[in-house]
Amino acid sequence: MGILRLVVRIMGRISTFRSYQFVLLLAAALAVVAFYYFGSERQNFSSTTKRIKHTQATHNANRNDADLTVDTRLSHPAGLEEQREDGGDVGGESEGLRSRKRDSGDTGDQRFHALMMFTKVDKSRSLQDKFRVAMLSMVKYGDFIEGEVLVLHFVSDQASKELGERMLLEFLLDATFKYEVFFHDVVALTQKLFPIVEAMQKHFSAGSGAYYSDAIFFLSVAMHHIMPDGLTRIVQLDLDLKYRTNIRDLFQEFDQFPPGAVIGIAREMQPVYRHTFWQYRKENPQTRVGDPPPDGLPGFNSGVMLLDLGAMRDSALYNQLLEPSNVAKLADQYRFRGHLGDQDFFTMIGMEHPELFYTLACGWNRQLCTWWRDHGYGDVFQMYYRCDGLVYIYHGNCNSPIPDD
Repeated sequence: MGILRLVVRIMGRISTFRSYQFVLLLAAALAVVAFYYFGSERQNFSSTTKRIKHTQATHNANRNDADLTVDTRLSHPAGLEEQREDGGDVGGESEGLRSRKRDSGDTGDQRFHALMMFTKVDKSRSLQDKFRVAMLSMVKYGDFIEGEVLVLHFVSDQASKELGERMLLEFLLDATFKYEVFFHDVVALTQKLFPIVEAMQKHFSAGSGAYYSDAIFFLSVAMHHIMPDGLTRIVQLDLDLKYRTNIRDLFQEFDQFPPGAVIGIAREMQPVYRHTFWQYRKENPQTRVGDPPPDGLPGFNSGVMLLDLGAMRDSALYNQLLEPSNVAKLADQYRFRGHLGDQDFFTMIGMEHPELFYTLACGWNRQLCTWWRDHGYGDVFQMYYRCDGLVYIYHGNCNSPIPDD
């Protein structure tokens, strides 16, 4: 009887083992079938991962704060190349985009050079929006004749350069004129500028000393020392502009320079320098310094500047005024302490030597900022702000809204 029970127990265990083994075999068979079934539909691990990444990328692309640039799939206008003869190789590596309308044999083209500061744009949605308005309006009205090329120079950091190249692929897409684009390294330019402008920085910078990084705000002051000798004329433009006419017409203002003038610039349209020269005006109550137009000397605004680099190089007077001792002498004479960089320097020397400047009509730099109207100068503000005649370029300084067309 005991032996019978033992046999029954052993048989039961064998039966149980075989049932479990059968279940395992059945599961394995089903797994094989599932693998081949789903494999025929290409739903493997790799493709599923790609699909998830694609879904995430699509989601990110639709976020308001995900990508502030344009679609990088836009075709590149042309290859990258260096330009060394007329302004391309300035302060470090300089790469350029050329328009599709440019033929390789057009070596005799007349070039119109324009420069813009393009630093920290990658970190600012506001600057990107301003750049969009500026470039699209420039392209909208831009019209150059056969044999002419608009050369756009941007002083930039690396991150902003990469962003700018992508944005320009869209903004220049509808350009009807030939163009070239070059980016210049802001660090390399600063290294060249600092020894020249270090002494003047303390007079025209917001801080109390000469900060290395601030030197770039004096680029226009010493550009004739930085650019190659073959480049004789250039316009420097702020990013917060909106063009309402052909930018080629701006270059024609060079032909209006009187003898001795080296820079074309519009007057300041707020009582900024009425305020800055307050001590000098108090000590000299009959002065025109800081007074409104047409008879006063309101100072200059550097949002739009025509720099005759050839004349700047040739002018003994202008280059003498760059010397530290002469800068200090004038700053002391006028009791001047500014914070607007090159604009302050040009304003100060313009009080003493107006013959160095050709005053652009206010319509070439129609400034829109009204900050000083609400900060102590409301009674005289309109005398500075008034601008009769056509507006060719709006300047949305101090983040002022620019009117629609």
